[in-house]
Amino acid sequence: QVQLVESGGGLVQAGDSLRLSCSASGRTFGRYAMGWFRQAPGKGREFVAVISWDGDTSYYTDSVEGRFTIAKDNAKNTMYLQMNNLKPEDTAVYYCAYTQRFITIREDEYFYWGQGTQVTVSS
Repeated sequence: QVQLVESGGGLVQAGDSLRLSCSASGRTFGRYAMGWFRQAPGKGREFVAVISWDGDTSYYTDSVEGRFTIAKDNAKNTMYLQMNNLKPEDTAVYYCAYTQRFITIREDEYFYWGQGTQVTVSS
Protein backbone atom coordinates (compact mmCIF):
# COMPACT_ATOMS: atom_id res chain seq x y z
CA GLN A 1 0.00 0.00 0.00
CA VAL A 2 0.85 3.68 -0.19
CA GLN A 3 1.22 5.97 2.80
CA LEU A 4 0.39 9.67 2.42
CA VAL A 5 1.22 12.40 4.93
CA GLU A 6 -0.11 15.96 4.64
CA SER A 7 1.36 19.04 6.26
CA GLY A 8 1.02 22.82 6.13
CA GLY A 9 -2.48 23.42 7.46
CA GLY A 10 -3.25 26.03 10.07
CA LEU A 11 -5.31 29.01 11.18
CA VAL A 12 -5.14 32.09 8.94
CA GLN A 13 -7.04 35.29 8.23
CA ALA A 14 -9.15 35.83 5.12
CA GLY A 15 -6.93 36.88 2.24
CA ASP A 16 -3.87 35.03 3.56
CA SER A 17 -2.04 32.17 1.86
CA LEU A 18 -1.01 28.64 2.80
CA ARG A 19 0.94 25.91 1.05
CA LEU A 20 -0.02 22.31 1.74
CA SER A 21 2.37 19.44 1.11
CA CYS A 22 1.75 15.72 0.69
CA SER A 23 4.54 13.14 0.83
CA ALA A 24 3.98 9.62 -0.56
CA SER A 25 5.87 6.48 0.45
CA GLY A 26 5.50 2.71 0.23
CA ARG A 27 4.17 0.91 -2.85
CA THR A 28 4.18 3.79 -5.30
CA PHE A 29 4.07 3.56 -9.09
CA GLY A 30 6.37 5.46 -11.40
CA ARG A 31 3.39 7.08 -13.10
CA TYR A 32 0.49 8.23 -10.97
CA ALA A 33 -1.78 11.20 -10.41
CA MET A 34 -2.35 12.90 -7.08
CA GLY A 35 -5.25 15.04 -6.00
CA TRP A 36 -6.65 17.11 -3.16
CA PHE A 37 -10.11 16.75 -1.62
CA ARG A 38 -11.66 18.59 1.31
CA GLN A 39 -14.46 18.08 3.81
CA ALA A 40 -16.14 20.97 5.62
CA PRO A 41 -18.07 20.45 8.88
CA GLY A 42 -21.39 18.76 8.18
CA LYS A 43 -20.58 18.33 4.48
CA GLY A 44 -19.41 15.46 2.32
CA ARG A 45 -15.95 15.23 0.84
CA GLU A 46 -15.52 17.25 -2.36
CA PHE A 47 -12.93 17.39 -5.10
CA VAL A 48 -10.53 20.36 -5.04
CA ALA A 49 -7.69 19.79 -7.53
CA VAL A 50 -5.74 17.07 -9.34
CA ILE A 51 -2.52 16.90 -11.32
CA SER A 52 -1.50 14.25 -13.86
CA TRP A 53 1.54 12.03 -13.33
CA ASP A 54 3.68 14.13 -15.69
CA GLY A 55 2.53 17.44 -14.19
CA ASP A 56 1.26 18.77 -17.52
CA THR A 57 -2.49 18.58 -16.87
CA SER A 58 -4.51 19.81 -13.92
CA TYR A 59 -8.16 20.43 -13.02
CA TYR A 60 -9.74 22.56 -10.29
CA THR A 61 -13.19 22.87 -8.84
CA ASP A 62 -14.87 26.16 -9.80
CA SER A 63 -14.75 27.67 -6.32
CA VAL A 64 -10.92 27.61 -6.16
CA GLU A 65 -10.11 28.33 -9.82
CA GLY A 66 -7.62 31.18 -10.05
CA ARG A 67 -6.77 31.09 -6.34
CA PHE A 68 -5.25 27.62 -5.85
CA THR A 69 -2.36 26.06 -7.76
CA ILE A 70 -1.40 22.38 -7.67
CA ALA A 71 2.12 21.12 -8.35
CA LYS A 72 3.99 17.81 -8.18
CA ASP A 73 7.60 16.68 -7.79
CA ASN A 74 7.85 13.05 -8.94
CA ALA A 75 11.49 12.72 -7.86
CA LYS A 76 10.45 13.47 -4.27
CA ASN A 77 7.00 11.79 -4.47
CA THR A 78 5.58 15.04 -3.14
CA MET A 79 2.55 17.12 -4.13
CA TYR A 80 1.81 20.73 -3.20
CA LEU A 81 -1.28 22.92 -3.08
CA GLN A 82 -0.61 26.65 -3.03
CA MET A 83 -3.70 28.40 -1.68
CA ASN A 84 -3.93 32.17 -2.15
CA ASN A 85 -6.62 34.67 -1.15
CA LEU A 86 -8.19 32.21 1.26
CA LYS A 87 -11.84 32.66 2.18
CA PRO A 88 -13.84 31.47 5.20
CA GLU A 89 -15.67 28.99 2.96
CA ASP A 90 -12.32 27.27 2.33
CA THR A 91 -12.34 26.08 5.94
CA ALA A 92 -12.17 22.28 5.87
CA VAL A 93 -10.02 19.24 6.46
CA TYR A 94 -7.87 18.81 3.35
CA TYR A 95 -6.90 15.32 2.19
CA CYS A 96 -4.33 14.27 -0.37
CA ALA A 97 -5.03 11.15 -2.40
CA TYR A 98 -3.25 8.85 -4.86
CA THR A 99 -4.47 7.14 -8.03
CA GLN A 100 -2.81 4.96 -10.66
CA ARG A 101 -4.86 6.72 -13.36
CA PHE A 102 -3.28 9.34 -15.61
CA ILE A 103 -5.76 11.86 -14.22
CA THR A 104 -9.24 11.66 -12.69
CA ILE A 105 -11.60 13.73 -10.53
CA ARG A 106 -13.60 10.69 -9.42
CA GLU A 107 -13.28 10.06 -5.69
CA ASP A 108 -13.90 6.33 -6.14
CA GLU A 109 -10.78 6.01 -8.31
CA TYR A 110 -8.51 7.20 -5.51
CA PHE A 111 -7.53 4.25 -3.32
CA TYR A 112 -4.98 5.78 -0.95
CA TRP A 113 -5.67 8.72 1.36
CA GLY A 114 -3.81 10.75 3.93
CA GLN A 115 -5.12 11.51 7.40
CA GLY A 116 -5.96 15.11 6.53
CA THR A 117 -4.76 18.53 7.64
CA GLN A 118 -7.03 21.22 9.08
CA VAL A 119 -7.30 24.59 7.32
CA THR A 120 -9.26 27.27 9.18
CA VAL A 121 -9.86 30.71 7.65
CA SER A 122 -11.28 33.42 9.91
CA SER A 123 -12.92 36.71 8.93
